[in-house]
Amino acid sequence: MLDEHLHHTVSVPPSSVWTARLPGAPHGPGRPLTVADFTEEVFAHLPRADQRRWAEVYLAGLLTTRGKKSIRNLALTVPRSATAAQSLQQFINSSPWPWDPARRAIAAQVVARMPVAAWATGIAVIPKRGEHSVGVHRRFVPEAGRTVNCQLGIGLFLSSGDTSVPVDWRLLLDERWCGDERLRSRARLPLSAAAEPVSRHVLGMVDALAGTGLTPPAPVVADLRCTPEAGPLVAGLAERGLDFVVELHPSQPVLPAVPAPSRGTEQPRPLPVGEYAGRGERARQPRVISAARADGPVRHLVVHSGLVRLPVPPQPGRTAPQPVYRLLTQWSAAERRPIRFWLTAPTDRRADEVLSLVRHSVRTQASLKSLERDFGLLDFEGRSFPGWHHHMTMVTAAYALHRLGGVPADIVEPADIVEPAAADGRRLA
Repeated sequence: MLDEHLHHTVSVPPSSVWTARLPGAPHGPGRPLTVADFTEEVFAHLPRADQRRWAEVYLAGLLTTRGKKSIRNLALTVPRSATAAQSLQQFINSSPWPWDPARRAIAAQVVARMPVAAWATGIAVIPKRGEHSVGVHRRFVPEAGRTVNCQLGIGLFLSSGDTSVPVDWRLLLDERWCGDERLRSRARLPLSAAAEPVSRHVLGMVDALAGTGLTPPAPVVADLRCTPEAGPLVAGLAERGLDFVVELHPSQPVLPAVPAPSRGTEQPRPLPVGEYAGRGERARQPRVISAARADGPVRHLVVHSGLVRLPVPPQPGRTAPQPVYRLLTQWSAAERRPIRFWLTAPTDRRADEVLSLVRHSVRTQASLKSLERDFGLLDFEGRSFPGWHHHMTMVTAAYALHRLGGVPADIVEPADIVEPAAADGRRLA
């Protein structure tokens, strides 16, 4: 498979043996950026000191706790606090802090320390038991080969030549969650939360990142194998003047690049890209190209490159020609059939250039696996929309710190927790 050809597997030690240090940070000559420094940079917008302290505890816990990153386990990193679990629970699930400023700060740290070659998307499938976690629904997952009860998180990653770091997330919601006031209230869904397709979530994150001005626009590398809805994303990226490579679901409909010459000629009907790529001349003209691996010898891939259009709904008065895109298809040499499909613009991009961009998607998939395995992406136990976003922001911060630092840790000291009390004796969290 292409992933095996393009992916250089990076050995990622468990998070508990990595420190949160960023060499060269502007905190004094020779002083590495610690968990406390990073918390100060990323969560400076939090108005209360106790919020910033618990952000530091949560971040350090994600980096040092072995196994499941449950709140109960994260609280064990501060054994001197008898109420750490309750305080962390309130910080993640109840405290009304905004996550967008923290994500912008994380993106700023990434841009300052890593060359950005692409903006890549990744989809996190988060299995859940029961029906009470916000956004949970049943969905067929191709990688698992079965239908899974899950949440679907859509992430935007900044990718360099050797790593991919998330900087934003969206939670996919369906009409069941958005159309039921009882569910909306229980999950604390804001008025802005709507049942939107994956493509609109991706475009929203792209626009938000572009609006920060932190990094010049880069090619967008999107994996849409999970859904046959590439048309709106492709059109949206093209309208924004962005280069892109979008991997397609096999059922995504496409049309030949050249339409029938006259009204009297029957127009071709759209075909699923899997069927379209395996027909006629396209099935007889794949060619072999070389794809270099980052960690070893050159591999040879069987691909076909051609031009296609995407079907668009008829619009009264529309006279502009439909956009044309380049379709790159990977073939199984053993089975002699097309197996993966990418759409790209501009159309004069060579196949090897497309595959070099696809590597950013491969890196992003590796980052998702690491986020799941080592940083607690799958371990959120709450049910609310704000809680989910708070947890994903903390996971993002921990992973960014890990990838940008990469310095073996001795020990990450737990924050010095002093639990202030209100006038009536209640704990503040």
